[in-house]
Amino acid sequence: MPIPSISQVRRTLIVPHGKPFDLAARDTGDRSLFEDKENAKTSLKKDAAVINELKDRLYAGKKRSVLVVLQGMDTAGKSGTIKGVFADTTPLGMEVKAFKAPSTNELARDYLWRVHDAVPRKGHIGIFDRSHYEDVLVVKVRGFAPPEAIAERYAQINAFEKHLTENGVVIVKCMLNVGYAEQGIRLQERLIEPHKRWKFNPADLEDRALWSDFMAAYETALSRCSTRHAPWYVIPSDSRSRRNAMIARLVRGALEDMDLEWPDPGHDAGDFTIV
Repeated sequence: MPIPSISQVRRTLIVPHGKPFDLAARDTGDRSLFEDKENAKTSLKKDAAVINELKDRLYAGKKRSVLVVLQGMDTAGKSGTIKGVFADTTPLGMEVKAFKAPSTNELARDYLWRVHDAVPRKGHIGIFDRSHYEDVLVVKVRGFAPPEAIAERYAQINAFEKHLTENGVVIVKCMLNVGYAEQGIRLQERLIEPHKRWKFNPADLEDRALWSDFMAAYETALSRCSTRHAPWYVIPSDSRSRRNAMIARLVRGALEDMDLEWPDPGHDAGDFTIV
């Protein structure tokens, strides 16, 4: 089976702008793009190599940047995605930010302050492990902010992302859509397997008990904030290898769309003699 084109992956996974959206209709185990797991692994390996080359061009040019937003329930595979998609990418020009509960200093400022500060510099690829969308997801479900404040944030986030894209930041937003049953299996793995036990957080079970509320919050955020300048892509994430392959296709596509070229250093090789 041939590797799906980048345009095909985009069409299949995108959340349409300005149209009704039903998150429950998106199959967390969908294999329509990568029916065969080995095909997904082959695709990922090829894309990872190209991503590394294009990242070097991006870094050398220092004119634009790429922001990859990874959002999903616990065990959806945010850190695994970073490890897989960027397996061949050298650290130079890479930035990863994991958003945890805000500090006292961050809480004293507007909710986007700490996010804007973490936006990748020109020439860099930045990856958000969780993001500003926590402020319309966990903050909404847990009631950490009043409903009227939450209602205003969707437009604020859209305006913030539009500002970024108008200033040279290409945004790739991926919702890692893992199923309830699969999450249960992965949480159990964290309890049993020694190398995963450190990841287990009892608070994850509290969020699991609020699954339907979180899914409703995700559906609203995805439908309200999938814009033409920064669309959302819903990634079937019950299969780790397929998840990584799909996201790699999207990241590679974003970099290729930038038409990156090596910058002109302003001199020719013949201008110098090395002795």
